[in-house]
Amino acid sequence: MPAPVEPSASSTVAPRRSPYDAVIVGGGHNGLVAAAYLARAGRSVLLLERLAGTGGAAVSTRPFAGTDARLSRYSYLVSLLPRTIVRDLGLSFAVRKRTISSYTPSRDGGLLVGGSGTRASFAELTGGEKEFRAWEDFYGRLGQVAERVFPTLTAPLPTRDALRRRIDDATAWRTLFEEPIGTAIEENFSHDLVRGVVLTDALIGTFADAHDPSLAQNRCFLYHVIGGGTGDWDVPVGGMGALTDALAAAARSAGAEIRTGCEVLHIDTGGARAEVSYRTETGEAVVAAQHVLVNASPHHLAQLLGEEPSAAAPEGAQLKVNMLLRRLPRLRDRGVDPRDAFAGTFHVAEGYEELATAYRQAAQGRLPSAPPSEIYCHSLTDPSILGPDLAAQGYQTLTLFGLHTPSRLFTADNEATRTELLRTTLEQLDTHLAEPLTDCLAPDAEGRPCIEAKTPLDLERELRLPGGHIFHGDLSYPYLREGAEGAAERWGVATAHPNVLLCGAGAVRGGGVSGVAGHNAAMAVLGR
Repeated sequence: MPAPVEPSASSTVAPRRSPYDAVIVGGGHNGLVAAAYLARAGRSVLLLERLAGTGGAAVSTRPFAGTDARLSRYSYLVSLLPRTIVRDLGLSFAVRKRTISSYTPSRDGGLLVGGSGTRASFAELTGGEKEFRAWEDFYGRLGQVAERVFPTLTAPLPTRDALRRRIDDATAWRTLFEEPIGTAIEENFSHDLVRGVVLTDALIGTFADAHDPSLAQNRCFLYHVIGGGTGDWDVPVGGMGALTDALAAAARSAGAEIRTGCEVLHIDTGGARAEVSYRTETGEAVVAAQHVLVNASPHHLAQLLGEEPSAAAPEGAQLKVNMLLRRLPRLRDRGVDPRDAFAGTFHVAEGYEELATAYRQAAQGRLPSAPPSEIYCHSLTDPSILGPDLAAQGYQTLTLFGLHTPSRLFTADNEATRTELLRTTLEQLDTHLAEPLTDCLAPDAEGRPCIEAKTPLDLERELRLPGGHIFHGDLSYPYLREGAEGAAERWGVATAHPNVLLCGAGAVRGGGVSGVAGHNAAMAVLGR
């Protein structure tokens, strides 16, 4: 497992030159991708990162004192990263497939999806073959969409009509692009638990109802089912930090300058040339560039430009919990091995009606009474994130991602609300366990349980994600807006300023750990 890339001793010294062909604001994975592509093309590149190290939300850390477990602290699975980026940049990075897709417990038994027992699990839960056949048909159709749409993410944006012709399936188009996803779910499936499992992919980092007329949930669902052309969610070997460490090394080796501990304060542009003002621990400085690529949200970019944001501030809606366990907990469902249940996505309180109830309660300003969440065990697929001693003793990691907890719920008292939400979330999980989860938590060097929780406000404070929104705002459909023109528009990275481009999650086709926005911003600069 590669060691994390630490900031060099020269991180805050003056840049080697000015002007640069490109200054990149933010050293998350997309900024690093853009830096590597531009530097490999012979452009002079300076990347400025506020934090002491690169990686942004895609980092690995040892959050628990005295424990040798390197967890993906924020983002944790890979779906949208094109292999072309890995190959183009010569990255030493790999992912592994999960053997199980998901396990969803219920009072009537559980649903285990993945492997040879999937059909039997559907039959046992639903009492027949109908739901399984509907599942196969539904995801078979979406698999064809994934094969056709995913390759377009690293090409200039197609028009809406061109994308529709490429998909060439009127039913799939209507399901994803025209009607709320709840309509298709209710038409295709009758069992509440099955409906809920399908809906969850529309709600990751997205606060919406299944029938939301904005179709924000549809856009989230689309990106979650097209990843890699298969929809698979893969485990990064060595944790998320292995990817961003490899990207930082690739950018540096190509000639890009990476300066950490540099907080960008202002961007001034006249359209052909820009100046970027930033602050370090020793003072403030200004650097000039032909292009500025911003790996930050559109909302934060407006602040850097001294402009009014074009839309309301985004609002995140998730709880992220990291845990280290001495062992996996035993399940009430004795027919399922915990190593199977936690090897994929373990759904808690995510039946269709449970999700609807949780959304209504949160929209009314209350924490959900049964907080929905999904959990997975990274170390089952990739034990390299554990030190040898922990692995030998059977220790495991757990990552929990909670839904329908918008940032507005935490503004009055973030700490108290976080504590209460964590308590009720774990209580929901415990209803499906044969022992309390807290009995399985490992202690850190100070004897404290190895568990940490991050609310949207925590992510806003630590990562500058506006409202804690993991996608920098609602996702966009991957097609060209009507009337758009110019290279930056065609690549989905345009702003109101021709030489200032988005290269983060707020770009069209941004969001998730993909590198797509960084790749596309670099292609726009290079005129490809």
